[in-house]
Amino acid sequence: MSSERPVNPRFDDDMRFVEQPGGPPRYHHWTDKPVRYFTVVDKEAGSILGYVWAGDEDGAAAYEPRQAAGPRGVNAGGHWVRRLRAARERELRPSQALAELYGDPDPGGKGRPLPGSLADAPNAAAVEALAAGG
Repeated sequence: MSSERPVNPRFDDDMRFVEQPGGPPRYHHWTDKPVRYFTVVDKEAGSILGYVWAGDEDGAAAYEPRQAAGPRGVNAGGHWVRRLRAARERELRPSQALAELYGDPDPGGKGRPLPGSLADAPNAAAVEALAAGG
């Protein structure tokens, strides 16, 4: 008898993910249509953590962490993503959700909207590029 453990033959099976319908309603996380966005800053240090963007044409909205913020920027995103999901569950259009989040002076979490930062971008890729480079 061998001292080697038998290898389960299923370890060689191909696995694939097939998304099933249902689950909570969510905004699309990408669009090539125009979007509005605002800057999220750290409540304590005032450094830029990321950006929240939304566009009604494709029903899209998301949080984009600023690459230079590192893990702090990524971790701050959980709060904004939860708030976007809650807005979607209430059937708000993405622009309505963005206005609600931007208008909340104390949104909870580690970040807050930077006053005066609401701006337009040609698409989600422009906000992603901003997050990657700035």
